[in-house]
Amino acid sequence: LNSDGEETDCSDTEDREPNGDISEGPEAANTCTQPDSDGEETDCSDTEDSEDWREPFCESFQTSEKSFGCDVCGKRFGHRGHLKIHMRSHTGEKPFGCDVCGKHFSNRGHMKNHTRIHTGEKPFGCDVCQKRFITNFELNNHLRIHTGEKPFDCDVCGKRFRNRGHLKNHTRIHTGEKPFGCDICQKRFITKFEVIYHMRIHTGEKPFGCDVCGKQFSNRAHLKIHTRIHTGEKPFSCDVCGQSFNYKASLSRHMRIHSGEKPYGCDVCGQGFRSNSEMKRHVRIHTGEKPFDCDVCGKQFGGALPLLLPPKLLLFCYLCQS
Repeated sequence: LNSDGEETDCSDTEDREPNGDISEGPEAANTCTQPDSDGEETDCSDTEDSEDWREPFCESFQTSEKSFGCDVCGKRFGHRGHLKIHMRSHTGEKPFGCDVCGKHFSNRGHMKNHTRIHTGEKPFGCDVCQKRFITNFELNNHLRIHTGEKPFDCDVCGKRFRNRGHLKNHTRIHTGEKPFGCDICQKRFITKFEVIYHMRIHTGEKPFGCDVCGKQFSNRAHLKIHTRIHTGEKPFSCDVCGQSFNYKASLSRHMRIHSGEKPYGCDVCGQGFRSNSEMKRHVRIHTGEKPFDCDVCGKQFGGALPLLLPPKLLLFCYLCQS
């Protein structure tokens, strides 16, 4: 029976597309390359392997067998309509267009989800924190933040991820694959999201501003880190001595005090250092470079140490006491 109570024949749907809301399919809502709350890139393309978005035309037609195979890649499907949609990933066909911005999609469900960007509709909500989402797929990914579930693991190093898209991007670290390139400087990147960030170096765009001091940043993650200066938040703590730090990188450098690790070595004398900045300061002994100078007496220094830092954060020379 259909929604009007009329009898329908499932057999006539065999060559038709599913007309359900494919809210978890590839290209859903065009939200690919968006960072999640951990700053990781969410690649919606991983939903292509998720069977829950392929709604059957009729319960009686749904079978456990995948009788329909793709001639190009060999992937198999339980319904000819799903195979038809899949084939568009090879042909590039996108017959469904958005009336607002003109963007095209491979099926009607993806276009429907995309239109919610324009309407602002977010019908799926988290029961824990009340955050709302455009697609059910986004909600399911988000819920793993609360549950801690990371069902996708790397075959090489064992690191686990909340969704297949994150895993897919991570594996490129091991393979060395960098499929995304900058059109200006030809630098290559692992994810499309990295390219978007990188392009702001060329454009100078800094769309994220600090509400306290007004400083602008090229991405939201840098802004989040910067705000710790104002809040005093130090979320990274040393397990050995308990000292806390604003940044994860600062904690990593600090841990080398306890471990004795000195991964940065001088090419001239071989002396090791805990950080790259320490090594660079040391190299000036060999090169004679003195990039710091006193504005009053003109004395030059190889490091900033002779320039004392008083409470007003103004540099003055310990030689001339100015």
